[in-house]
Amino acid sequence: MPTGTFNLIDHPCVPVRWKPGSRASATASLRELVGLRELLLHSHDIECLAVADAPAHAALLRILYALSARVADLTEQGPHGDWSERRLDVLDTGRLPPGGIDAYFEKFRDRFFLFAPGGRPWMQDPRLAEQCDASNTAGVNKLIVTRPSGNNHSWFRHDTDAFPEPPTAPEAFLSLLVWHYYGPSGRCSSREVNGVKTASATAGPLRTALSYHPEGTSLFETLLAGLVPPEDTVNGQEDLCPWEQDDLPDPDRPPRESRGPRSRHTGRSQHALLLLPDEEGTHVRDAFITWAYRGERMPREDDYLIWQTSQQGNRYPRPADAGRALWRDLDALLLQHPPAGSAHPQQPRVFRSAVEVSEDLRVRALGFDQEGQAKDTQFVDASTPAVLGYAEDNDPRTVPAVGRLRQFGELYGRRLDRAVKRAWAAYVQDAKADGAAWGAEVGARYWPRAEAEFWARFRLLDRTGEVADGDFDPAATRRAFLHLAEEAYDTVTRPVTRTLRGAKAVSQARIDLYGGTPKKAAAAPSLRTKLKEPTA
Repeated sequence: MPTGTFNLIDHPCVPVRWKPGSRASATASLRELVGLRELLLHSHDIECLAVADAPAHAALLRILYALSARVADLTEQGPHGDWSERRLDVLDTGRLPPGGIDAYFEKFRDRFFLFAPGGRPWMQDPRLAEQCDASNTAGVNKLIVTRPSGNNHSWFRHDTDAFPEPPTAPEAFLSLLVWHYYGPSGRCSSREVNGVKTASATAGPLRTALSYHPEGTSLFETLLAGLVPPEDTVNGQEDLCPWEQDDLPDPDRPPRESRGPRSRHTGRSQHALLLLPDEEGTHVRDAFITWAYRGERMPREDDYLIWQTSQQGNRYPRPADAGRALWRDLDALLLQHPPAGSAHPQQPRVFRSAVEVSEDLRVRALGFDQEGQAKDTQFVDASTPAVLGYAEDNDPRTVPAVGRLRQFGELYGRRLDRAVKRAWAAYVQDAKADGAAWGAEVGARYWPRAEAEFWARFRLLDRTGEVADGDFDPAATRRAFLHLAEEAYDTVTRPVTRTLRGAKAVSQARIDLYGGTPKKAAAAPSLRTKLKEPTA
């Protein structure tokens, strides 16, 4: 394949899983990779994306949302504000419009080449070939985030910078997306613009964040549910993706302002990249990775994140945490005003309208447990059963049950962690001992069982927010989570109770499971005091 012919529109580049028994899956011989045109044309026959890396999955979904909105003519509210009705009309047809798909890709065909020497490759900046030092490329191991590069540790495989294995074009395509959305801050390849050379990049818009997506029984349903209604002021001809812009962005000027959902979710990158293909155009031999804007950071805008507020009043997305189960975020996903807490979480905007597509949608959480700079820990990929039917907009009577379920589960998880750490400090007679070993063990015992308890009680809720055989019982729910905490505490601390010191430490710290030692009530005034008080 000559360089410059790998076009994302028709060349297989996206891994998918076909719906069993679908007509397209039979004619396509169950191909694991499809091009963007085939993906959109047969989205109703595709069950879901089969992207293994969670950050690449989250990034690709945002690209596909933008494409779906454009081909389905859902880029603006319209003169009568009938965006929701028009989305339901597309849903009723059972597929994305083939005419819109073909017309769009015909118009922008030249913008979807992954490699385009002398042209404009997709989501890349060809100017880097001149603005960056040719001897200071990033290398393919740094491009592929699952590979070790430099002094970084190995994840899934061992690679060396001395003998790198060139990634395939589809693999490089997904890694390109990861860098645009999750790229780290810090030093990068130097880039010279207007006579000034710098080598410092800002973190990508989704770095450290966990994004949440409605998921249906087919990719078609998933894409329609994931569309965010454009604001009334959005003009579809101005709300453009980066590859639809006539000109490349000026790195010496402030970043372009978003004009609506499509530009908001595809044009927020803080990194500029350029892939260097091999002679056949089937693999990537090297890459430039550098900053996109000098000293400027785009506002973090995204409609698929839970936004929280710090004690200083700063707004930030809920971070991805590989040790935190998805059920603990459920009330913030379903409720417009989750139970009050110090972080004041805000529901992702997409869930305010996703239920219009179906009440049987699941929630998929995708993210990257990582730090702002180079350290990456673990991918986060989790999903729920069908829960969108319980959204507050659908029935506000689900609010107390869903909120209290999560609160009780987390309450006794926190108390349990505090109790075992206090017991350990008393046992070793060191007030500064953190008891991390016991804390990790009780967490491993409590949280999986608490998750099972949560979903068992959640499934009892019907669409009216009540339990099938009676009202939601807070007392019984509290006792259930407390019992799980007690069992985990007893199991972990039992080995030290064979000694007097250990038994005393465990028994005294156990009270933290029940809220700690109650504060002494203020003493009642004595009779003498009362007699000395002046009378009116």
